[in-house]
Amino acid sequence: MTQLRTVQVLGGGSAGSSTHVRSLAAGLVARGVRVTVCAPAELDRVYDFQGTGAHHVPVPRRTDPAAVAALRAACAGVDVVHAHGLHAAVRAAVALAGQHVPLVVTWHTRSQVGGPRGQLLGLLERRAVRAAAVVLGTSSELVDRARARGARDARLAPIALPLPARPAADPENKSRAELGAVERPLLMAVGSLVPDQGLDTLLDAARTWRDLDPAPLLAIAGEGRERARLQRRIDNAELPVRLIGRRDDIGDLLAAADIALLPSRWEARSVLAQEALRLGVPLVATAVGGIPELVGDAAELVPYGDAASLADAVTRLLADPEHHLRLATAGRAQAETWPTEDETIAQVLCVYDELTQPRRLRRP
Repeated sequence: MTQLRTVQVLGGGSAGSSTHVRSLAAGLVARGVRVTVCAPAELDRVYDFQGTGAHHVPVPRRTDPAAVAALRAACAGVDVVHAHGLHAAVRAAVALAGQHVPLVVTWHTRSQVGGPRGQLLGLLERRAVRAAAVVLGTSSELVDRARARGARDARLAPIALPLPARPAADPENKSRAELGAVERPLLMAVGSLVPDQGLDTLLDAARTWRDLDPAPLLAIAGEGRERARLQRRIDNAELPVRLIGRRDDIGDLLAAADIALLPSRWEARSVLAQEALRLGVPLVATAVGGIPELVGDAAELVPYGDAASLADAVTRLLADPEHHLRLATAGRAQAETWPTEDETIAQVLCVYDELTQPRRLRRP
């Protein structure tokens, strides 16, 4: 049988999908697969796809004729193309028009917008999933959505991210000291500063925490277009909240935290949730999307946009050390039930073999 050749396609590339593609590329190359990653040049600089042994073809996120032509050339003659995310899937479908190359789409997340733009995205979703031979959804909800949009074959594929490096021991609490939380509880949230992250709900809840003694400090790591507005809210209400920007030491900060917070409007397999449970950091999250499926009973789940429920869950955790410890232990146990990185790669490779073996056997 000839060597399997695959192209991985990324669009803008969220942290989760880009990390998954790097993991997948490394695992496939190690198993003898020839891998090309088509992604914007800036993503290769961050995720170093070439460092996995894959070939990188810089393709901008745009869907203009030049970008589509570059993608079409990269996909010519390969055995399977695997697109990650909606925009990547639509561009891959356009590039593959007229070619007899199977398309696999991994659906990592979904849009929350409404109105005309939401209708347009719905049309793009239908085009993407109907062009795919197989759609892999990272949560059951996404699998159901793909089927409702007309997917011929949609399957659950709960991807595993690489295990993070274990944070270094910090007996002097340097991470907490830097943030000003040595003698007070530290709460951590991570994500883009955009409306769907539920950060206004966090700030509403912080009004309640301000009255605790000692008042916990909420540190929010990330950047985005809402930063200036959120900072004004924090300053005007004198909230115990710090916006700390993009950080390269999220693992260390999370390990130092007393509680992790995930107030998003929707998530599939949140990177923050996975890292928190693996580290044994109790998680308070919204009961949306794939979060309940991911965390089971190992986290406190609250309704989206409900600041009172979120504040109450945090207050109860801070006041009850035994419950805090039970949740930390349950989180580590839940993390052990997730698929490993090797199992994730093996599942994808089985899909590739299913779609390509007959043709590869015939190829000289």
